[in-house]
Amino acid sequence: MKSARDARSAAVVINAGSRRGAAHELGLDTMRKAGVPISSVHHVLSGADLAATLDRVVADGHDLVVVGGGDGTMTCAAGRVAGTNVMLGVLPLGTANDFARTLEIPNNLAEACATVADGKVVDIDLGRANGEPFLNVASAGLSVAVTEALSPRLKRYIGPLAYSIATLRAYARHKPFRARLEFPEGDHEPLELENLLQVAVGNGRHYGGGNTVSPTAGIDDHTLDIYAILAGPLREHVSIARLLKDGSFIEHDRVYHLTSRHVRVVTEPPLPVNLDGEIATTTPTDFTVQRNAVHVVVPQSSNSALFDGPGAAGGPPS
Repeated sequence: MKSARDARSAAVVINAGSRRGAAHELGLDTMRKAGVPISSVHHVLSGADLAATLDRVVADGHDLVVVGGGDGTMTCAAGRVAGTNVMLGVLPLGTANDFARTLEIPNNLAEACATVADGKVVDIDLGRANGEPFLNVASAGLSVAVTEALSPRLKRYIGPLAYSIATLRAYARHKPFRARLEFPEGDHEPLELENLLQVAVGNGRHYGGGNTVSPTAGIDDHTLDIYAILAGPLREHVSIARLLKDGSFIEHDRVYHLTSRHVRVVTEPPLPVNLDGEIATTTPTDFTVQRNAVHVVVPQSSNSALFDGPGAAGGPPS
């Protein structure tokens, strides 16, 4: 199955609480006119409703599920369809839309709908943190405080700028922590770090409203990018922040960067872990990558991922 047009039946699930969740009606007509076989449309307002609705539409036998929402919504959807042949269509209706950015899916809703109708299917990796899914980045430390400072009202009214405001608020309250990075596959020696600002594990390429995990990061490379940022004077973090967009911050002398397929992060004290904008687990955390786990419809021009063929999504996390 190489395109959405090959689907027998499609369901659309919209997170009506996302920043642009009310803007999708025209898109439904666009997809129907383009031949996408939409047989049901569902609007959800909570995470519990989202998970239950996704489970129901997959159980109903739809082989294309088009999901509208932000990165948290997409992560929930990816976790639900991982390891199946169900195709995921993406309508980026959130604030950051980093998953869509990674896959080169247009932020414009009409163009995203056209992508669902006319795009190609690729299979991508899914990160797992203590079994919980993430597409972009999982992290402990400053980013959790940023997430807690990101109110829905702030995101709705000022959009991506909300991340900068929330980061400044969180930085002022941050308390450094210690971490031990362990590598169960033996590809690196354990790493003991003190006085940390943040530890992050990237599966995709983009996060935080357009920042880049590393210059070489990809969502189809079967590898996790791990980085740890040491706490320090504000001027040091300003210099790091200037390098976040292209990922070159990993070369800064206050940043440790490694790649692996499996890392265990133990922190002192234990900390909550942010998975694509949702606080979903705590340290100690085992991070793994589930290879070729999710089939996604992307633009024909996208070079972000490939399709490795039938059955490639069914393997266990490696």
